[in-house]
Amino acid sequence: MGNYFNDNDDLLAAFARLDLEEVVGILEPGYRDPEGPSDYEDAMDNYRLALGLAGEIAADTIAPLSESIDTQGATFSDGAVTYATGSEQAYKRLGESGLAGVIVPRRYGGLGFPATIYIMMIEMVSRADASMMTMFGYQDIGEAIAEFGTEEVATKYLPEYAAGRHIGAMVLTEPGAGSDLQSIRLKAYQDEEGQWRLRGVKQFISNGNGMLLLVLARSEPDVEGTFGLSLFACHGGENVQVTRVEEKMGLHGSPTCELYFDDAPADLVGRRRYGLLNVLHVLNHARFSVAAQALGIAEAAARQARAYARERVQFGRLIESMPPVADLLVAMTVDLEAGRAMLYDGTQRLDLRNKLEEQISRVKKEGGDTKPLRVRFKKLAAQVDFLSPAVKYWVTESANRICYEAQQVHGGMGYMRELPLERFVRDVRITTIYEGTTQVQVAASLSNALADTLADLFEDWDSADRRPETAELAARVSAMRSTYASVAAAAAACDEPTREAGARSVVDAYLGIYGSHLLVNQAEADDRKVPVAERFVAKTEVAMVTAEAAFRSGLHQSAQNPGAIIG
Repeated sequence: MGNYFNDNDDLLAAFARLDLEEVVGILEPGYRDPEGPSDYEDAMDNYRLALGLAGEIAADTIAPLSESIDTQGATFSDGAVTYATGSEQAYKRLGESGLAGVIVPRRYGGLGFPATIYIMMIEMVSRADASMMTMFGYQDIGEAIAEFGTEEVATKYLPEYAAGRHIGAMVLTEPGAGSDLQSIRLKAYQDEEGQWRLRGVKQFISNGNGMLLLVLARSEPDVEGTFGLSLFACHGGENVQVTRVEEKMGLHGSPTCELYFDDAPADLVGRRRYGLLNVLHVLNHARFSVAAQALGIAEAAARQARAYARERVQFGRLIESMPPVADLLVAMTVDLEAGRAMLYDGTQRLDLRNKLEEQISRVKKEGGDTKPLRVRFKKLAAQVDFLSPAVKYWVTESANRICYEAQQVHGGMGYMRELPLERFVRDVRITTIYEGTTQVQVAASLSNALADTLADLFEDWDSADRRPETAELAARVSAMRSTYASVAAAAAACDEPTREAGARSVVDAYLGIYGSHLLVNQAEADDRKVPVAERFVAKTEVAMVTAEAAFRSGLHQSAQNPGAIIG
């Protein structure tokens, strides 16, 4: 029997490093729920057991079905979507295991776990089959309904979803309104009896044929922009017609649907006119989920590359002993571990931000002083506002590179369908596009990077005591901050179009400091991490110098007049 949790030493180590005590303490007030854990140690034991179960299902149930899921795919006929047989079998197993509602509160049939644990499960499921992530990994829909919806709405929609009997979909995109959600036109209105109804078209909706749809719609026809939109829960059915299923490059097991809402009955989730703000809360989860999906695919690809390099003989020797191939394998490992470090540090901050928000509401109702909590919340919110888009960008781009290079290690065989590498390359490609393209994520990260939003973290890490094996590395990371100050100053001195054109180099430099700190911190307790940190620090130093030179040389100024170059 396999297990994608127990066979991944870096993921096991990431779990061992988690510090969720405050999060769990707020999530489980007083540890009074008889169905919940008795204390923090009991909670972590439960999370470990659940991760082991998810790892076992991923390895023994989902992974063996992945080839048939990709080959058969989801089909569309006479207005009905049919999942691949393997997809149905795999999701049924996840539902039976109780994992379909990992972050849904227990009172609605879920497990009530922190998001960080759920994101780890997404990584493992995606390593087994990336298309299953869109069935398993949209649980932030349920979390949003529990967070913003009334008790009546949550009770109506969540129990069947948490039991794995309903598949969910996040219904945002429309023709002409992709990342620009303020341009959404789908109409929400109340009929004569006060029932909300939805009318219009949505496009590119993963699992849009599902029975639980979380829909962003224009509830205020005369209000443009942010405050004209509200969020709704809707059961799929005869009033929600699937009019088309897209033919896609990858994720064949996940149907991507065009939907027509024909006066479909719906329920308001959260405050009217606050739909876009609530969606932005959900997108923080969703971006980390897509990063985990990409990380899982890249993990599978890197393992295939390492195994092949240990067997393939060319010119009388194993190709893993050839320096150019060995360098690719090392680069894959470093990027995987750096991405994992960023992802799970970021999700812990998301967990704490969300739970502090709940704590503030609770203390406020009790008449207590919320000021200390609000100060902490503000800092965490800014950190998450940076890390959610930035980590999604970095992990998905590096995952694409890892899959490409893993295919390269295989040579011509990597291009053939008999090996899974070409599927990994097809599946991973979407991760830099959906839930916000790389360019949108970088643009969303720029202001926080220039504002040095993680400064408090960096200063704490700079002042930490270090053992001799990591002291020199830590000093180099500290020195990067001076170089980064020059990068930020050079960017700030540019006009806005030039600064925006060079945003990626700024975000790369700032994320490099963050990732370097995380890996050096890991190396404090793990000798194997020292060379990993060394390589990542060196890579970041080069990126830092390159970024500064790019701004000072005017490299990005041509973006103001692209016609002079591209015609």
